Amino acid sequence: MRALTVAATQMHCDWDIDGNCDRAEALVREAAGRGARLILLQELFETPYFCQDQLYDFLELAAPFEGNRLIARFSRLARELGVVLPVSFFERAGQATFNSIAILDADGAVLGLYRKSHIPDGPGYTEKFYFSPGDTGFRVWDTAVGRIGVGICWDQWFPECARAMALLGAEVLLYPTAIGSEPHDATLDSSAHWQRVMQGHAGANLTPLIASNRVGTEPGRAGTSITFYGSSFIADPTGAKVAEAGREEEGVLTATFDLDAIAHQRRSWGVFRDRRPELYAPLLSLDGQAPTRPLR
Repeated sequence: MRALTVAATQMHCDWDIDGNCDRAEALVREAAGRGARLILLQELFETPYFCQDQLYDFLELAAPFEGNRLIARFSRLARELGVVLPVSFFERAGQATFNSIAILDADGAVLGLYRKSHIPDGPGYTEKFYFSPGDTGFRVWDTAVGRIGVGICWDQWFPECARAMALLGAEVLLYPTAIGSEPHDATLDSSAHWQRVMQGHAGANLTPLIASNRVGTEPGRAGTSITFYGSSFIADPTGAKVAEAGREEEGVLTATFDLDAIAHQRRSWGVFRDRRPELYAPLLSLDGQAPTRPLR
């Protein structure tokens, strides 16, 4: 038996960067105090979600992976508390910038990073202005608590991301997120859809899943605003929600899983045994046609 308590957190963010980091640290400490050893913070928690505006000044927020002040702070925290802690940050690498996450092990070691693969571009979520598409590929990490896979926000809408991490052996899937209202359509509420898509990833891969979103209303610079709807949750390997946060409050969710029992369940169910990769060629093209089609 390998019992693992996991945690999802959610919080509001403003332009007090140190205050945001302090709140995030307090939530991590609360989660650790409740027995969690794998703790997820939300996407880009160091600042407000600046991507609703296209301003060159915000590019100055990016910082290199090496010597990163935010990563160093939370590495010390991970080591102190003995927890595994993915940390989302705005990365500058040479002339490129990425929406990235550093994986911190329970001894504070920085195991590496993942760069967000799918970059959205729509009203209020203009991430293509800031981020290049990630070039790391989907990754998993062997940590003190097991093998984990992490996608970032828009990645969570793509079943290929979750399946790739599951095929690589991920025992828990994690998705830090920033999602809320749609500035172009106040009647659109994607919260239930957002949850159901990820519940499907958990159920299809028989893998527990953690999703952490932010809360609060954040004004843009051009008269728009986004109200982030929270609703962070933890799903079991059948996709059922076992813990769920509200739409407005900050807080911590926890759940405990037996990773050995889930591994047995995953093997017994046969969804990986019965895969037919030779039939999946349409997935390798944008238009669904076989990628062997001659180039024009």
